[in-house]
Amino acid sequence: MRKLFLGVLFCSLLAPVVAPADEVVVYSSRKEHLIKPLFDRYTRETGVKITWLTDKAGPLIQRLKAEGRRTPADLLLTVDAGNLWAAAEQGVLRAIDSPVLERDVPAHLRDPEGRWFGLSKRARTIVYSTERVRPSEITTYEDLAAPKWKGRLCLRTSKKVYNQSLVASLIAHHGEAEAERIVRGWVANLAAPPFSNDTKTMQAILAGRCDLAIVNTYYFGRLQKKNPDIALALAWPNQQGNGVHVNVSGGGVTAHAKHPEAAQRLLEWLASEAAQHDFAAINLEYPVNPRVEAADAVRAWGAFKEDSLDVAEYGRLQAAAIRLMDRAGYR
Repeated sequence: MRKLFLGVLFCSLLAPVVAPADEVVVYSSRKEHLIKPLFDRYTRETGVKITWLTDKAGPLIQRLKAEGRRTPADLLLTVDAGNLWAAAEQGVLRAIDSPVLERDVPAHLRDPEGRWFGLSKRARTIVYSTERVRPSEITTYEDLAAPKWKGRLCLRTSKKVYNQSLVASLIAHHGEAEAERIVRGWVANLAAPPFSNDTKTMQAILAGRCDLAIVNTYYFGRLQKKNPDIALALAWPNQQGNGVHVNVSGGGVTAHAKHPEAAQRLLEWLASEAAQHDFAAINLEYPVNPRVEAADAVRAWGAFKEDSLDVAEYGRLQAAAIRLMDRAGYR
């Protein structure tokens, strides 16, 4: 009996910690203040408790790999299609069959194999000084390599996945050789070394160090919220061509989820008309669900044609984009 007791005790110590059936465990690189209001609302409406852990995308993916079958996580939420693609390729997400998600998330904003789905969109577009640049001067991302922008361009570091995805889209549209020519032109036009984040990049424009830059729309929205009269504005490039580069935040059910059905229901709810406005509006993003309008502050920036490139390409071409940026001297 003593051996039996010890054996049961040993096995219990090895067994994974499993949340009860009315609970979903989420690993999220989307920050707490962006997800907690939605999770609280879901719990009020359904009775399902949501427990979450937040960290950067890379550590969360590595944690899921290390935990394997023992992971308590049912759902992974993260930003950038490149990160979602990497998570799927590293085997930490499972394919799911969901007509609901296929209806609510456009095909180019989700994994072709059903392992992850976009939940909000952000445009990575051009921001410019309203004091030193005329909107008519801005045409395309590619044109930022033109001599007229010499010493007038600022960029965020190439180490950020958002820029890696942007360059991956250039490769998809133009091929590596032409994409490298464009990026080399950007580097040649830099007014200062690349900045660590989009906010510092825009502050450099305001300080007169440069005249325009490439940023995610919600970073601009945050500055504008603090100062409605800020001397910056957004431009929508490539309107006669592929359209504005868009990326997603999104999620997928983990490969070893203990409650995959409950996790799928939560993911479907986050993409639904009921939740999409709030999910996007909290961070000044755009809903992925085409039946849901963006928040008033976001719509005030104006309508634009967006690039319909499959965002999974950002992940597939990410390694090539990183090598290209390194060759081009984009740090």
